[in-house]
Amino acid sequence: MRLLNAFASLSSSISLIILCLFSAPTYAEKSDFDIPHLAKHSYWLKLGHYLPQTFSGYESTIDSQTFFLSPHGKTEPKQELTATIDALYHADTAVAQATRCRYPARYTWLESQAGRTATLDCPELERWKKVLDPEAMTLVFPTAFMNNPSSMFGHTLLRIDAKDQTRNKELVAFAVNFAAEPSENDNAALYAAKGLFGAYPGQFTVMPYYRKVREYNDIESRDIWEYALKLSEQEVNRVLLHLWEMQRATFDYYFLDENCSYQLLALLQLAREELQLVNDFPFQAIPSDTVKTLANNDLIETPNFRASFGTRLLNMSQQTSPIVFEAAQKAKKGDFPDHQQYSADQLAAIYEFAYEWLNFDFYDQGLPRDPYAQRLTQLLALRSQVSAVSPFEPVANTSVAPDKGHGSARVGIGARASRYRPEALTLEWRAAYHDLLDPQDGFVPGAQISFVDVAVSHDEDGETQLDKLYLIDAMTIAPKKPVFSSLSWNIRAGFDRLPTAREPSSRWFAQGGIGQSWGEADGLHAYALWSTALSHGDASDDQLNLSTGIESGLLWQLADDHRLGLQAQYLPLLNRDSLSHSQVDMTWNWRVTSDWSIRSKARYQHWDSEEISGHITSYFYF
Repeated sequence: MRLLNAFASLSSSISLIILCLFSAPTYAEKSDFDIPHLAKHSYWLKLGHYLPQTFSGYESTIDSQTFFLSPHGKTEPKQELTATIDALYHADTAVAQATRCRYPARYTWLESQAGRTATLDCPELERWKKVLDPEAMTLVFPTAFMNNPSSMFGHTLLRIDAKDQTRNKELVAFAVNFAAEPSENDNAALYAAKGLFGAYPGQFTVMPYYRKVREYNDIESRDIWEYALKLSEQEVNRVLLHLWEMQRATFDYYFLDENCSYQLLALLQLAREELQLVNDFPFQAIPSDTVKTLANNDLIETPNFRASFGTRLLNMSQQTSPIVFEAAQKAKKGDFPDHQQYSADQLAAIYEFAYEWLNFDFYDQGLPRDPYAQRLTQLLALRSQVSAVSPFEPVANTSVAPDKGHGSARVGIGARASRYRPEALTLEWRAAYHDLLDPQDGFVPGAQISFVDVAVSHDEDGETQLDKLYLIDAMTIAPKKPVFSSLSWNIRAGFDRLPTAREPSSRWFAQGGIGQSWGEADGLHAYALWSTALSHGDASDDQLNLSTGIESGLLWQLADDHRLGLQAQYLPLLNRDSLSHSQVDMTWNWRVTSDWSIRSKARYQHWDSEEISGHITSYFYF
C-alpha cells in the first residue's frame, strides 16, 4: 500500500513538473498560435504599422530594417509574426528573454491571445517606466507657426502624466515627440522641399515637457492647447510598451501625411484593440484634423489653454495706463523710475511689465546675456521692494479650441457671371488648410496657408478649363502692436488666367511680398505689402515678366458668422511699359455652419484688357 502511495505521489509530481514545463511560455510552440489568423489581426497590423496597399498586401510605414525580425518584415506581416514567435518563445531562454524585452508590446499581446497574462523581467524597461511613473496622457497642440514649414499647420505631441502630478508639476513631466531630423546645413527652402518628399528620417523621442513648452510657448510664442486623454492606466501602459519598441524605428517624414500628428495617432491606437485612428488620413494628416478624430472617438477632455509669451505680454500691455507704459518702456532700457512719483500699484505694474517685456525681447530677438540678464535681475530685485500685489489679471481664454474649427480640406460649387465672358459653373478643391476669409474660429488670427488650391469652370458654350492651380498661397499679417512689431509677408505660386483681348490667357507665376499690418486680427484689420511677381506663359507671349508694386487689403469680422474683405494689388511690369496687373476683390463670407460657408465675390481685373465678374460659391469643409 505504501509502495502504491509512493508511486502515485511520484507520478503526480512528475505530471506536475511536465505540466509546468510545457505550460511555461518560454517553451510555447508555434502550434499554440493560429499564425494565418493572427497575421491579419488588426492589433498585429497596428503593432507593425502595416497599411493595406492599393491592390493587395501590406506595407509598414516604418522604414528602418533593424525594427523587423524578418528580412521581409516590412511587407510581410505573416513572416514578421512567425519570426517574432520563433524569437519570443525560443528554446534558448537568453534569446527569448532578450526578445521579450525588445518587443514587450508584441509579447504581451501574443500572451493574451494564448489566454495567458504576460510576465516581463526587463530591468531597463522597468527603470524607464519608474522614471516616467505613468498614470495618464495628455495630447498637446501648439498652434501654427508660420516661420517654420513643418509647423505651418500646427503640431502635436504627447505628455506623460505621472501618478503624483499636479498642475504645478506638469512642466517636469515627460513629453513624447515625433519629428524630422534635418541636416544642420539645410536652409529653410531645402528643408521645406525635402519635408514634402519624405527625404528626412523621423523618430520618436522622450524629453522633459518644460523643454517643449519653452520652445513653443516662449521662444516661438505659440499658444498651447492641452487635451487630457480618456485612457486608463492599463491603456497608457500599452502605448508606452509600444513606444519602447519604437526606439529602433525610423520613418520617412512627410510634412503632409506621415508627420508628427499621424504617427502619434498610430501610437495611440495601440491603447485599445478596436481603435483605428489613422484610417481617416490616407492622403494628409493636418494636426487640427487629428485632434477632431480623437474627439470623434471620445478620447479627449475639454482642453486647458496655456497662453504664449506674446499673448501674456499683450494681455499686460492692454491693462496698463499710458503713464505706466512709458515708465516700463524706460525701465526696460535701464532708466528706472523714481519711487516718489508713483504709487505702489503703479510701481508693481511698471516692474512686472518691464521684466516681461525685456524677457520677451531677450528670447524673440536673441539678445546677448550681457547686459540684459543683469538688467532682468535688477528688475526682479526692484519689484521685490514693492509690497503691492500684482495688478495684472491673467489671460482670459476667449479663443476657440482647434478641434472646433472648420475642416482643413475644402470643396466649392459655384457660379460665375462675367461682363465679357460666358457664364459658367465652377468647381473648386483645396487640399489644405485655411484662408483669411474662412471662418476664423480655431485658427491663428491673421494667418493663411492654402496648399494645392484648384478651380475648374464649365461655361455655357460647353468649354471646360482649369482656371487656377495655386500650389501654395501663404500669408501672415499679424498686426503691429505697441510691445512688438510683427513683419507681415506672403508667398503665392502656381497657375492662373489673366484677361486679354481674345480670351483669358494662362500663366505660371511666383509672387511674394513683405510689409506691415494694423488693427485687430479678429476685428478690423488692414495690411499693405510691397510685392514682386515673376510670371511666364501665354498671358505674356511666353516671355519671362517681372513686376513689382503694392498689395493691400482690409478685413473686417462684421459678426460671428460674417466676414468682409476688400483686397487689391497693382503690379506694373518692369520690362513692358504698357502692361500692369491690377486686381480688386470685394468678398463676403457667410458661415452657415462650422463646416459650410457661402462666399460671394465681385472682382475687377486688368492685364492688357479688363474683366469684371461676380462669383458665388458654396464651400464645404471636411
